[in-house]
Amino acid sequence: MKINDIEVLREFQEAIPGMQDLSDDNSTKYALRQTRLTLKQINKLRKMNDIREYEKEAKLKNIRAQYGAPPGEDGGGMEPF
Repeated sequence: MKINDIEVLREFQEAIPGMQDLSDDNSTKYALRQTRLTLKQINKLRKMNDIREYEKEAKLKNIRAQYGAPPGEDGGGMEPF
């Protein structure tokens, strides 16, 4: 493994605030019944979804800026020849 690969793995292993908290995980290996979600859990899921949507929009904005047509170049529908 390269040094960069190790750094990326460390980033994934670090806890991101608000994303996952292992102390909140009360599941067992043989959990057969579904538990009811508390308001705290529902709000946490909503916030996580909002963060994902924001990150997705930011990523799309960067992709459009990187691969979009340069400003002022509308093409006009004419052939390049």
